[in-house]
Amino acid sequence: MVDKSGDRVRKMFAEIAPRYDLMNHVLSLNVDRHWRAKALRILNLKPGDPVLDTCTGTGDLAISMARHLGHQTEIVGSDFCSEMLDIARRKRGRLLPTHDRVEFIEADTQQLPFPENHFQAVTVAFGLRNVSVTEQGLSEMTRVCKLGGQVAVLEFSKPTAFGVRHVYNAYFQHILPRVGQHMAKNDHSAYEYLPQSVQAFPSGEALAVLMRQANLKDIRMYPMTFGVVTLYVGTK
Repeated sequence: MVDKSGDRVRKMFAEIAPRYDLMNHVLSLNVDRHWRAKALRILNLKPGDPVLDTCTGTGDLAISMARHLGHQTEIVGSDFCSEMLDIARRKRGRLLPTHDRVEFIEADTQQLPFPENHFQAVTVAFGLRNVSVTEQGLSEMTRVCKLGGQVAVLEFSKPTAFGVRHVYNAYFQHILPRVGQHMAKNDHSAYEYLPQSVQAFPSGEALAVLMRQANLKDIRMYPMTFGVVTLYVGTK
């Protein structure tokens, strides 16, 4: 059983925050940038449509959306780890010095401080599996999404092709935890937690079922990199 208690996950990410971006790029062989860029192309967001990026971490997806959508678009990144948000705000100042409609706020995805039907799109990239109760996180994301809007989940999944599955499992279970832990040097075993959380998290049709239970319709799935990652998109 993976321990996803709020305090444990928050402390773990607080400890690895200073090296989080570097480790993501190194451990994904820099493919994480491609995954986010492809997700944005698929979502086809329009300038002016307000967007919420939950579990935003250091803000990579929110900042990419701001660059893509321009100054007229309200973009909010939320996360419950203040140390990660501090880095997101510094990154915003460096990369978006003239963009004044990107805000990073501290909030638990299970209790979002926004009214119903507020955002045209609500996203989460590699963060939903860290939410204590997945169903509650999806329910809140759906609540704050406008009718007709999109809820999108970009997350690690489990490849099914024979060769890819074996390479993927070997990397996730043996190589990634050792390299990540050496770089992170944290006390909460972040890179042992990562493969455990991925294995325990529902993927494919199992996650699509949870999205439908949260009152999302027309669930579409877009596998990337041989199914290592999948983008799930539902309509409210």
